[in-house]
Amino acid sequence: MTVKELREKYPYLYETHLHTSQASKCARSTGAEQAIAHKEYGYTGIIVTDHNWGGNTCIDRSLPWKEWINQFFAGYREAKETGDKIGLQVFPGYEAGYGGPEFLIYGISPEWMLDHEELKEAPVSEQIKIIHTTDAIVIQAHPYREEWYIDKVRLYPDDVDGCEIVNATHSNSRSTSHNDPVFDTRAIAYAKEHGFCTTAGSDIHVNDPFGGGMAFPTKLDSLADFVKRVRNKEDYVLTNGEHWYTRCGDLIV
Repeated sequence: MTVKELREKYPYLYETHLHTSQASKCARSTGAEQAIAHKEYGYTGIIVTDHNWGGNTCIDRSLPWKEWINQFFAGYREAKETGDKIGLQVFPGYEAGYGGPEFLIYGISPEWMLDHEELKEAPVSEQIKIIHTTDAIVIQAHPYREEWYIDKVRLYPDDVDGCEIVNATHSNSRSTSHNDPVFDTRAIAYAKEHGFCTTAGSDIHVNDPFGGGMAFPTKLDSLADFVKRVRNKEDYVLTNGEHWYTRCGDLIV
């Protein structure tokens, strides 16, 4: 199958791992800038996954919980407002950090977060249990990445719903950080071993899209629809912006 044929079959491309400068200290672009850039690139939608209190956040951790949550979702709200104007779907999520391991949380809302301050002090497995009281899914982000801020690889196969097996920063030729495609190769093998559901994203921090993410044959109805399709391992493909893979991680083109 050629890339042209693949895009005709799966025309709806979504970025599932994206940061904004309003909440992620490592990001360089605002929610509005990200929304405009991704619309211009050809994405159908984006999921904003800023770093939470356990990760590289730029939000003051000493703030009262409700004020912290309000500031944390500022990048998402700005992206959503812009997306609504330009025809880009924008959904909320977050990237939960635990001193190295990170998890992409899909299916929660800012309103739900406001009512669950207990998340902030709970250990990783307990936080995941709290999230699983909803219909949300927990995806371990880039599980085999090796970097200065990750002291060692830690896996949570009994806690998560799946893992991110294609991260464009690992293998896209334009990436300037975390470059090593073996990180994805190991994640693909890990997901196959455990029968996990899988995702792909660019882990993008600036308004210069790699083109990574997940493509579907039909447009998503909602964030809940995304969660359902991933959990049920429905029909979708993964990309790092240059190569395309089945949802199991097998190379297509």
